[in-house]
Amino acid sequence: MWNNSGSLTVAQALAAGRQYLAKAFSQRGANMAGIIAKESGQGDLNLPQSAEPGLDAEVLLRHVLQTDRIRLYRDSDKHISRQEQKDYRRLLERRAQGEPVAYLTGLREFMSLEFTVSPEVLIPRPETELLVETVLNDLRPFSGQPCIVDVGTGSGAIAVSLAYYLPGAKVWAVDISPAALKVAGQNACNHGVVDRLAFLEGDLLSALPDDLRGRLDWVAANLPYIPHGEIPVLQPEVAKYEPRLALDGGPDGLEPYRRLIPQAWKYLKPGGKLIMEMGWDQGQALAGILADRDWQAVEIVKDYAGLDRFVRARKASEE
Repeated sequence: MWNNSGSLTVAQALAAGRQYLAKAFSQRGANMAGIIAKESGQGDLNLPQSAEPGLDAEVLLRHVLQTDRIRLYRDSDKHISRQEQKDYRRLLERRAQGEPVAYLTGLREFMSLEFTVSPEVLIPRPETELLVETVLNDLRPFSGQPCIVDVGTGSGAIAVSLAYYLPGAKVWAVDISPAALKVAGQNACNHGVVDRLAFLEGDLLSALPDDLRGRLDWVAANLPYIPHGEIPVLQPEVAKYEPRLALDGGPDGLEPYRRLIPQAWKYLKPGGKLIMEMGWDQGQALAGILADRDWQAVEIVKDYAGLDRFVRARKASEE
């Protein structure tokens, strides 16, 4: 892929990288990702984080050169060093094997904010932004200090975004993984919201203090929802690289939510709300669990692709 002289301009390196990844993706059968997703019924977690070798090659080169897109193309005639070539080749080889770009760069954009990510956390997905926007739209007119819990916070994308865009909010971020909480804490520091975020290690809401019972305005949850038996047929870059703890939702994918729903009822105030992300074919089942437990205003919310993606509900105003 590289010329024999060892000297490459930015433009030549980018062209070589695009060609290399295009060939690698073709050999891996990446063009079949959409068919696999439809067959397994789990939508976005089956799709590659990027199906565009040209974009991946560009992002990785920008990462190596520590530059932005404008300067990358402005300086396309400049030569890159041998070490930069070596670093770029190494990243391209790892990407060709299926390792997600976000893990290679350590970064992922979410809600127009840059988040640090690592293999200890699930990579934030664009569709999850709608969950955040739903809570933001509900609470922006709120005059007091809303109390929010993000269950299964992972990288902290949901919790940090809510704290960032709701300056008056108090947010609790809960995760069973101490490694994930470390990443989330770093992101909170990076975005200047650490003073309004409390990080708790525990299973679902078990780590919340008792004095929060009946006080929460919102519980937001993006818990593992992939059925156990479907994990092996996920896209390799999901099944092989992303943490299984953040994927496996038990036999039908809804086991974590069955445990969360009664806990959320205890901690939400009357009229408080719950929103949960799930697979596109799980909406009726998840809504049914809520309906059996006296929740009100149970609603299945579609994502921007028109697929069922969230279920939201409200705790009765009077128990």
